[in-house]
Amino acid sequence: MKVIPLALTIALLGGCSLIPDYQQPQVDSINTWQDGQPATLAAADTGWRDIFTDPALLEVISQSLENNKDLNLALLNVDRYRAQYRIQRAELLPSIEASGSGTRQRLPQTYNSSGQDSISSSYSATVGLASYELDLFGRVRSLKQQALENYLAQEQNLRATQITLVANVTNAYLNWVADRELLTLAEQTLAIEADNLSLVKQRFDLGVASELELSQAQAALEDANVTLARYRRLGELDRSALTLLVGAPLGAQWNPADKIDPHAVADVAPGIPSELLTRRPDILAAEHQLKGANANIGAARAAYFPSISLTANAGSMSRDLSNLFEAGSGSWSFMPSISLPIFNAGRLDAELDTAKIDRDIALTQYQQAVQSAFTEVSDALTERDGYAVQLAAQERAEAAYTRYFNIADQRYHNGVDSMLTRLDAQRNLVASQQASISARLALMQAKVDLYRALGGGWQERSSTNP
Repeated sequence: MKVIPLALTIALLGGCSLIPDYQQPQVDSINTWQDGQPATLAAADTGWRDIFTDPALLEVISQSLENNKDLNLALLNVDRYRAQYRIQRAELLPSIEASGSGTRQRLPQTYNSSGQDSISSSYSATVGLASYELDLFGRVRSLKQQALENYLAQEQNLRATQITLVANVTNAYLNWVADRELLTLAEQTLAIEADNLSLVKQRFDLGVASELELSQAQAALEDANVTLARYRRLGELDRSALTLLVGAPLGAQWNPADKIDPHAVADVAPGIPSELLTRRPDILAAEHQLKGANANIGAARAAYFPSISLTANAGSMSRDLSNLFEAGSGSWSFMPSISLPIFNAGRLDAELDTAKIDRDIALTQYQQAVQSAFTEVSDALTERDGYAVQLAAQERAEAAYTRYFNIADQRYHNGVDSMLTRLDAQRNLVASQQASISARLALMQAKVDLYRALGGGWQERSSTNP
């Protein structure tokens, strides 16, 4: 008799697995970057506090990590999938339950051989297993592995959500700072045009300036008013967008910077392309989903084999409640059962085909995630380097337009040139100053996009490479 429990234990612990062997898929490389060197500290291991230096920006990033609703939803999804994994893992172990029951029944005389009414009683108390499945062919373990991989994928999705949030908050903040700088430029331009209109009026009253020049000065002033109204509107929209990302009202004492600091975002080294496969959380999440789909094939295969379940209990039974636990009232039952599929109209075949198709879908999604990640890094590097060159050229152009305006303004006031020349110089200078601000914004945002594309942003403080 001792052989049976031993055999069941061996079957329980040493059941076979029908999960296909997993190997990391090969992905065709597209849009990879050249001359990459292993980074001293990978971007994914570099904390966002070491990348961004603006105190106001650091404050809103920290606040968004506490209040953003998308991040809260991602965290709740992790908790949900963790609980589902715990449920599936519990299926590997027997469920032991205790139960008690009591029955009193009156039988009429027509059902009693003695011809008289009678009352019978029955009481029981048992402890036992409730339909425990012996996982001989790995079905339960396959489902547990799938649940584990889904849980791990959600953890990586949480990291990806945080990375995206940090990047979005930073870009929204930089947009606001740029519009504040453009607003300041519009205010300065308005002041210049107001002074110029006053001067032209004086010259017109003296008969030195023409009515055409007066009209040109008035038009320039109204153009400045239009630009000023535009950037005031954009500034309010920028604040609203940033507040939505943060998920809470911005502090009354909090204000963004007045202009974009060219050192507000530090550069990060791209490293070598192969490092990206272990750094990007969206790639890791896609791989966990692929592993989970692979494990589900094992569960679908196991459905072809017999399913053995055990139900057993032991306890005591008595007609009298007072004698329920007396000697001689012991009872037990052992009810093994086996189920073998014979005919199911192709349902098991269809379920296995579905599991394999799900695996192929997950494989394609993984390959897509890898190629998208490589493309994002390559594009971010192109934009960072291209905007750096563009900004340098734009700053030289702004310096030239500044000289042009200063000369044109002086020649107009000296009566050498007309108002038209001065207005042309003023418009070119303002446009060049606006372009310089936009180029600095684009360069900073390209650095942010590169940091995000390399998997950076989920750590607050830097850590060393493992």
